[in-house]
Amino acid sequence: MNVLINVSMLPLVGNMCAWRNVRARCAPYAAIPLRLIVGYGFVAHGLAKWHSGPDAFAAILHAIGVPAPHLMAWVTITTELLSGIAILIGGFVSLVSIPSIVLLAVAVFTVHLPYGFSSIKLLGVSNGRAQFGPPGYECDLLYIASIVVLWLSGPTPWSVDNYRSRAPLP
Repeated sequence: MNVLINVSMLPLVGNMCAWRNVRARCAPYAAIPLRLIVGYGFVAHGLAKWHSGPDAFAAILHAIGVPAPHLMAWVTITTELLSGIAILIGGFVSLVSIPSIVLLAVAVFTVHLPYGFSSIKLLGVSNGRAQFGPPGYECDLLYIASIVVLWLSGPTPWSVDNYRSRAPLP
């Protein structure tokens, strides 16, 4: 009876080993989708502020009591654009992680904290379209966690940091 069970388990064991091999080969590439979405998100937010005009964003910062709103508007836009591009290409990720996380933490405490955790607050539906309230700090925390994961996981195979870390050929 034990022989029948062991023989019937062989294909399952073989499949598990094959799956482990696939996972091991794909593991170095696992952070690439995360890197692309985080980088794109930062660039998209920076470009949105840029296209609306730094003065418009500075007015928002002034309204919520941020000191030196014009300077902070430019610092925010520049940080989002440069960090986003760096994360997208996987270049200098450990360097841009710190200002990116600081920027997100400031957004949590100055803008999103009063609205609670959830980033989606359905207020109602009008003319077949959903109406949403102000977002909470959920997305900011997800961005922070993603940046920490990217920093801890190190360079991916298709990244500038990986290219920079290669030893020069003799």
